[in-house]
Amino acid sequence: MRWLIAALMVISGGAAAQERRPSHCVAIADAAPGIEYLHRAAWQDPVPEFSVRISYIAHASFMIQTRGGLNAVTDFTGFIGSANLIPDVVTMNHAHGTHWTAHPDPAIPHVLPGWGEFGKGIDHHLDLGEMLVRNVSTDIRSVYGGVEERGNSIFVFEVEGLCIGHLGHLHHVPSDEQFAALGRLDVVMAAVDGGTTMPLPEMIAVLKRLKSSVIIPMHWFSQFSLDRFLVDIRDTFPVERDGVSEITVSLRNLPDRPTVVVLEPRYLIDLE
Repeated sequence: MRWLIAALMVISGGAAAQERRPSHCVAIADAAPGIEYLHRAAWQDPVPEFSVRISYIAHASFMIQTRGGLNAVTDFTGFIGSANLIPDVVTMNHAHGTHWTAHPDPAIPHVLPGWGEFGKGIDHHLDLGEMLVRNVSTDIRSVYGGVEERGNSIFVFEVEGLCIGHLGHLHHVPSDEQFAALGRLDVVMAAVDGGTTMPLPEMIAVLKRLKSSVIIPMHWFSQFSLDRFLVDIRDTFPVERDGVSEITVSLRNLPDRPTVVVLEPRYLIDLE
């Protein structure tokens, strides 16, 4: 399926840059063998054709960049570094203050909180042409005790035929209905602290079910907690760790089996 989609993309290369290519988020498809594995590049470099760049900023914040120039930042705290950059889209969750800000820059065109009124959640379906951003609500432990239903969001970014999911501050294994709403995720960012979010065995069970081609660990508080996750998951998925903070992915270079790709967090700075 994916090789056919990729071939069609090559044939239609003259399409407008801002046009979003169809994704397969709601269809389960087998991963095609990678043609060359994941590209490494600086965040200010041009994004190659049919590709998306993902940069790990800090904690649970990533920047997703498109060839057409859209920039989306996940779990936005108000600070991404010293770079002179205003994101086009920011998403937030409010389980803790390290996942949101009450005062986002008013120049940001689209600010998407992952929660609504207590227990009611929120629904997003932001279509920017080249990128579609949507969410699937999950529950979180309430700061007042008990559970805040629909208090967290898993955000999904559909771009260049890829489905990129950010699990946010996930506190429980999603239900069958939530998994169905997510659909196929080619790339997933998953919290691996093993405590404030979910126990590691439960998170690993989630990742086994998702079978995403690229698994990016996040929300690790120390090298020890990251290493613990990597030790536990190596028996299931291979691990790649090259010391980089960014990767560029496309349908054509996804690995041929689910692979953990460790990125090193790095605040954004303007590069000369």
